[in-house]
Amino acid sequence: MNKSDDLAVHIRVESALIEEQNQDELPGITEGEIIVIRSARRKRNIAAYRQGGRIVVSIPARLSKSDERSVVPEMVAKIRAQEARSSDQSVLAGRIEDLLANLAPEMTERPISVNWRKMQERWGSCTSVDGTVRISDRLQRAPKHVLDFVLFHEAIHLRYGDHGRQFQALLARFPERERAQAYLDGYEAAEDALLPPNLPN
Repeated sequence: MNKSDDLAVHIRVESALIEEQNQDELPGITEGEIIVIRSARRKRNIAAYRQGGRIVVSIPARLSKSDERSVVPEMVAKIRAQEARSSDQSVLAGRIEDLLANLAPEMTERPISVNWRKMQERWGSCTSVDGTVRISDRLQRAPKHVLDFVLFHEAIHLRYGDHGRQFQALLARFPERERAQAYLDGYEAAEDALLPPNLPN
């Protein structure tokens, strides 16, 4: 059984043929359920969104049942993935807020967005011009103090673009700086050791 089939088995899908303008009330569907709306107005496009705690998937009325069983789990998975990313970003932003408030209260700068990003060469990056902070997805399973260290490091870059004296003075306030840096150094050393050797041509 693949992921789509498994999701289809574990969710209760209710189908109804209703017009788009009547979607404000979805009778008979309790919170946490997933509802599929077959719309006569929808020709080809498929949409999914949250409404009242439920995931609503709007599909063309002519879509076959087999296509519905394939499409609905995919749309539900997309909505849940988007919500998970949004939740993660809020958690990261909240951690930066706490770190700056506790360790660098004189800093008033705050990031506009904090996102996970696939990065192999860096643990994080910061663009102070637009207030964006990006954190390597390699840290998603790192110990809390390690992630906090990188978040604090990048947050300081919102004020100081280099690693000069003022930057280092703030970074030194992190209570587990040496321990966190040792973890990062060890991680990189292990990655380097696992790289395939450069073979001569």
